[in-house]
Amino acid sequence: MDDFEGLVALVTGGASGIGAATAAHLQERGARVAVLDRDPAGAPDGVLALGCDITDSGAVDLAVASVVDRLGGLDVVVNNAGIGATGDVAGNDDAEWARVLDVNVTGMARVSRAALPHLRASRHAAVVNMCSAVAFVGVRQRALYSASKGAVLALTLAMAADHAADGIRVNAVAPGTADTPWVGRLLAAADDPEAAAEALRRRQPIGRLVTAGEVAHAIASLASPSAASITGTVLRVDGGMTTLRL
Repeated sequence: MDDFEGLVALVTGGASGIGAATAAHLQERGARVAVLDRDPAGAPDGVLALGCDITDSGAVDLAVASVVDRLGGLDVVVNNAGIGATGDVAGNDDAEWARVLDVNVTGMARVSRAALPHLRASRHAAVVNMCSAVAFVGVRQRALYSASKGAVLALTLAMAADHAADGIRVNAVAPGTADTPWVGRLLAAADDPEAAAEALRRRQPIGRLVTAGEVAHAIASLASPSAASITGTVLRVDGGMTTLRL
């Protein structure tokens, strides 16, 4: 497929997991791709990989300007960068609440804000935000993380409404539990990693974790110019986790 031919895409958190899979997939479909990551060393070959901390407004502004200067514009933004948290509502202190919300929500706003003037100049402007199944269904020991992803859901809808007249489509993808480095670290820290892995698999009706490639395909589907009438949509890639009870 070459539906992104001639377009420039920026993927935050694009040096590992879902972000790296998305950057590679968009590149395969013809996009010129830039990756922003605190450690860009793992970014796919062929992309413009830039070190950037999305909690730093100045760094974000400079990175987005560099992408536009070096790749000739900006058409697609994938707000994928994020961090996790475990615990109930009392399980994280104020500093951790501030840190997770700063990365997962405000960081998304910083990147979108910096990209906005360039997206307005594009004929195929699209933003895809990384939401989660936990924005729709309660999961134990994920209070802070769920709060951040619920905010991403609301932010996506607000952005879609605000920028429809600008010709900028804004959507989100909400994965279930995915086979990513963060989930791998959670399992490694469990008392019984295999039992914990089996519990995660059982939580999804398809009986396995979502793959990074599957999420990347969903992101590209929403960002593609072929999806020109899709905005304000959240695509669930969760193996039926939020809608099915078997």
